[in-house]
Amino acid sequence: MTADTAIELFEEHRPVLMGVAYRMLGRVADAEDVVQDAWLRWSGGDRTAVREPRGFLVRITTRLAVDRLRQIKARGETYVGPWLPEPCATDFGDTVTDAAERAVLADSVSLAVLVVMETLSPLERAVFVLREAFGYPYADIAAMLDRGEAAVRQLAARARRHVDERRPRYDVDPARRRDLTERFLDAAAEGDLAGLMELLAPDVRLVGDSGGKARAPLRVLHGADHVGRFFVGVAVKGLPDASVRMVELNGGPALLVLSGGKPDTVVQIDADGDRIRTVYVVRNPDKLAALAALP
Repeated sequence: MTADTAIELFEEHRPVLMGVAYRMLGRVADAEDVVQDAWLRWSGGDRTAVREPRGFLVRITTRLAVDRLRQIKARGETYVGPWLPEPCATDFGDTVTDAAERAVLADSVSLAVLVVMETLSPLERAVFVLREAFGYPYADIAAMLDRGEAAVRQLAARARRHVDERRPRYDVDPARRRDLTERFLDAAAEGDLAGLMELLAPDVRLVGDSGGKARAPLRVLHGADHVGRFFVGVAVKGLPDASVRMVELNGGPALLVLSGGKPDTVVQIDADGDRIRTVYVVRNPDKLAALAALP
């Protein structure tokens, strides 16, 4: 295999590797670091015995991501306020044509699922990502993680049960979710508390992620009245030179709020079809910097 061929193969599979690493880590920068490390091992290693480059690269990336997760947990990192994954652009475009596959990929990268996955062990998370998002057979996952197939099946069952128990599942038509997002934006921008109350479920939650680096609730807000009044207050205070774009992030529509042309806030909702059940607000500037490159 020539050097040029090695580069071409790696670039061909880079989107899959980023998909695995991001779902494992929930951080774009960490995922990029892991993929770069995978490239160094691929480019500097012996590739003569590699028969399936994609599987080989996914195995390297998965193991590197597991190691990175273990390092993060070992450091016992503290985070100011609630933690949310770093928003990630997920416009699949023409790369995924099957509707069912698109739905699975979108669900596996949603904020709700990634938040629950943060509580899994590194190995459980690896198995969940490889099995649920990418459909790898248990035997292949076992080889990637150097574990027995029976053990991998147990990890998969435990992870799936954990996610199912902790993550509410709403089967909402994408067009309906987009409509609710647009109506939410209109009501919030106008400071229309009555309009917001019509959209919010009585037990709605607002999860704000600032990392202590921007203004956002340091605790989860509960209840339509509290959440509605929060957004009315935000609308009244406003932002300098503010604008809002509808973008696709983490498999669904999201509001990207810009201030002076720079990303300031991401707002995304989870809904049950009629009412908004959860509102995610990301304001940590470290998690928004990459969104400046969105077209």
